[in-house]
Amino acid sequence: MNAIVLLSFFFAVCGLFSSIHSRNFTSRPAVVNIGAIFSFETTIGRVAKIAIEEAVKDVNANSSILRGSKLVVSMHSSNCSGFTGMVEALRFMETDAVAIIGPQSSVVAHIISQVVNELRVPLLSFAATDPTLDSLQFPFFVRTTRSDLYQMAAIAEIVDYYGWKQVIAIFIDDDNGRNGILALSDKLAERRSKISYKVGIPPDSGVTRGDIMDILVKVALMEPRVVVLHVNPKLGFSIFSVAKYLGMMSNGYVWIATDWLSSYLDSSSPLPSETMNIMQGVLALRQYTPDSDRKRSFSSRWSNLTGGSLGLNSYGLYAYDSVWLVAHAIDAFFEQGGVISFSNDSRLRSEGGDLHLDAMSIFDDGLLLLKNVLRSDLVGLTGPLKFDSDRSLILPAYDVINVIGTGYRQIGYWSNYSGLSTVPPETFYMRPPNRSSANQQLYSVIWPGETVLKPRGWVFPNNGKQLRIGVPIRVSFKEFVTKVQGTDMFKGFCIDVFTAAVSLLPYAVPYQFIPFGNGKENPSYTELVNLITTGVQPLNLIFCP
Repeated sequence: MNAIVLLSFFFAVCGLFSSIHSRNFTSRPAVVNIGAIFSFETTIGRVAKIAIEEAVKDVNANSSILRGSKLVVSMHSSNCSGFTGMVEALRFMETDAVAIIGPQSSVVAHIISQVVNELRVPLLSFAATDPTLDSLQFPFFVRTTRSDLYQMAAIAEIVDYYGWKQVIAIFIDDDNGRNGILALSDKLAERRSKISYKVGIPPDSGVTRGDIMDILVKVALMEPRVVVLHVNPKLGFSIFSVAKYLGMMSNGYVWIATDWLSSYLDSSSPLPSETMNIMQGVLALRQYTPDSDRKRSFSSRWSNLTGGSLGLNSYGLYAYDSVWLVAHAIDAFFEQGGVISFSNDSRLRSEGGDLHLDAMSIFDDGLLLLKNVLRSDLVGLTGPLKFDSDRSLILPAYDVINVIGTGYRQIGYWSNYSGLSTVPPETFYMRPPNRSSANQQLYSVIWPGETVLKPRGWVFPNNGKQLRIGVPIRVSFKEFVTKVQGTDMFKGFCIDVFTAAVSLLPYAVPYQFIPFGNGKENPSYTELVNLITTGVQPLNLIFCP
């Protein structure tokens, strides 16, 4: 009797395990739909389209992932429009898409993130770099590239490395531009530097050459000579062209471009000589991706795919990795018993009209898929695909490049772990972090004007307010200070000390000596102070020899 009971229990357990196994296996559908939203007509978009298509092919050809299911991607163009992006995101919800890759625009990402939050569909963006796209406000937004917070930290460290204290920022006046420059301002402040002047340019295409010239003429009249350019390629090249015309690509100027320039150079080189000539000496950043056999193999394959007509940039690599990240997360989702099912949202009901809001549905297990995305721990073409506690990819790093001749040369690296260096960042990951100034290094730069001498970074402004210094005309102790006969100049020990100190400052201090006294008797300092306090003699400083 006991034997019969044991046998019955054994078969029941076997049946239970068989049922569980069957559930995991049968819950894998034949097709898993994902979407992709980006702007097909842009440089990043053209590269991303090919990269995503190739990644989907590779996933479906790999029998160790999505076993029995086929990954299908539907691509829609947002045309860099937030409204269009929102409409396309809603269209995906009619096809039971479990994840969306994109968009490339931070402006579009802000809008689509509101949609995916409601419908619980993970949104993995390979190019939206706005630092304010954070996980608290947009929990279903996952950045699979680097935040501009790190890029601006790299620029701040470059500015500090060369000893500059003030910069001018030119940016596109949209979410990405404004928030990126705000991050730069914070990072510069940490190093006791600042943005002394910033100007936003409208994001539409109505900006004329005359508008750009008006902006750059104002910049040329200012003290700082370090300009940070956070724009798009079309506007960036227009600015360089006008700057070249105005003589602002010559000795003394420093131009630092964010990674829009490196992405364009990687995808569109070689550029015409007249285009390269307008940006000689420019520094730029590029998202760092470590060298590997997989990356070299894919780069070779890319050349065959495009025939050399379109280069591979870092955003293409992140787009490719985003597909694999989603695929692994979906595979883990199925292993955990997740089921792709959608429910109607009672809040979305059409009361007549053609909106068909009732076709929109919520991904029931969307939160589980999101958790699997954030738990990812694999190695892609861009390096480790793993998120930290802030939901940012670990080990952010950038290449620092110098535009020269018909292309560019790499002068070093920046990483959040080790700062500036001339060796790849992974060299330092096994060592304790060391951010001392002695360890910060970059190779020599060929600056605008074809000089290797580091620009001072500032000039005496043509319209700057001068420091007015009251100098008493004494009849005694003339060796300390005295007026040179027949001129408005002064000489003496005090004057020498002052001018020597001013010359050591890393910023401009325009000044003017204001004589006080008749030269026949020592002037009264009390009288001079009274004149200052009453505003009769506006002075900022008094020499007291």
